[in-house]
Order: sequence, then structure tokens, then C-alpha cells
Amino acid sequence: MTKYAPSWLQLREDADAAARATELIEPVRTFLRGQDDVVIRDLGCGTGSLGRWLARRLPGRQRWILHDRDPDLLTHALARTSRPEHALDGSEVTVVTEQRDITELRAEDLAGTTLVAASALLDLLTAEEMSRLAEACVKAGCAVLFTLSVSGRVVLSPKDKFDIEISDAFNAHQRRVTDGRWLLGPDAVDVAFGVFERLGATVRRAASPWRLGADQAVLTAEWLTGWVGAACEQRPELSPDGDDYLRWRLAQCAAGELNAVIQHEDLLVVPA
Repeated sequence: MTKYAPSWLQLREDADAAARATELIEPVRTFLRGQDDVVIRDLGCGTGSLGRWLARRLPGRQRWILHDRDPDLLTHALARTSRPEHALDGSEVTVVTEQRDITELRAEDLAGTTLVAASALLDLLTAEEMSRLAEACVKAGCAVLFTLSVSGRVVLSPKDKFDIEISDAFNAHQRRVTDGRWLLGPDAVDVAFGVFERLGATVRRAASPWRLGADQAVLTAEWLTGWVGAACEQRPELSPDGDDYLRWRLAQCAAGELNAVIQHEDLLVVPA
């Protein structure tokens, strides 16, 4: 699985919070109704930003179990200043961490879990890993909330004819084979939706786009650099024009003249 720097995760946290599909939260509350003690597993938790956003929107005593393969991120997520403070109704929220490979989770590992949640995770999975995780969640009878999965659609303003080439190359990079694993990339939500539906669960999806303007110039520049860099890594022949393109776009960004809409999708699964 990809390893992310805490600085990048912290930089994107506000944009993530603004993008998440809030219309999916009320169905989660409905599922949790009548349950005094809620167990939530955050898969690939990073610095714990999903918990900080979601815990205060859900009622009841909550026990968050944060999963990640990176021990440094788990240490950061467990820090007192990084933990969610309280639930929607003021109930206590406790946090523990568990270092493990989330692609190995099975139904028995999720016993007693109320909600499985994740942010920006699905595109890093393979189809086989996605199927195993979905089967584990459905067998365990827990709800699922996967947020901010990339969809592969980017709109920059002002537009440029080179945008499409960079976008296509980036999406191909997201679907790459790495260490023998064929990543789902922007196909992840479609695959997950189909798998959960075949397993008999009720599935909803909603758009959760980043909308970046002049007031998010630092984040936009960091995202833009990674976006173009991945595209040129996938298609090295783009590099000469890609370098010029990136310099031009970064100059626009620094001048407050660039707007970007980076599409993501959120997925909510409720067991039958």
C-alpha cells in the first residue's frame, strides 16, 4: 500500500472535510439508532482525520479502532490533539490503534463492529482485495462508509488542451500494476458498488469533489505537482511538455488564477 507523509494528509484535511458527502450521514445515524455503544473501524486511517470529522456527527458512545500499516501515522493519530473530542450527543469517544494490513481483514476480525469507514482508500485496492473486504463487511453485518475515492475526473479553469492528456496518463498510473497488484484506481467505486449489490446490501453513492481556488493555493500546488508527476511517470514522453505545463500551472496557482475541481465519490453500504 502507498505510504503517505503526515504533512500531505494534514494539508488536505480541510479540503477533505469540505468535500465529504454529508447527505450520507443521516442514513448512517438511522442505522446506528438504538445502539448505545458503537464500534467504528477506520481502515487506512492516516492521521485520523476521518474520525475527527465523523465522530462528532454520530451519536452514542463510540470506540474507534484505527488501522494502518504505518506505525508513524498511528502514533500521530493517537496523539491527544489528533483524537476526535466527543460524539454528536456529547457521549465519550475512545480511540485505539491496530497496526495491520487491512487487505487481510476477514469477517471474524470485524465481529462486533458497527461501522467500517475509510477515506481515500478504495483506489489503492485490487479487485480481489475489494471483493474480500466487501464479503467480510457483509458477513459481519456492519455498515460501510467509504469516502473520497478518486473518480478520475478533473476540471481546471482556465482550461488547456494538455489537461486531457495529463488526466488520461494520471488515470492510467492509478490503474498501474505495482508489486504484482493491479490497482483499481478510478474504477474503484464502480467495482465496490457492484460487489456490495451482488452481496445483497443496500448501496448509495454521492459526489464528494474537492473545489480548490485561490484560498487553497498551497494544497492546489502540491496536488498539481503530484498529478503531473504521476502522469509523466506513466508516460515519460509527456515529460518535456509536462515540465513546461507544470511551471505554467504553478505560476497561475501562485497568482490566484487557477481553480480546480477534483472529483471523488463517497459510498455508503447498509447490510440487508
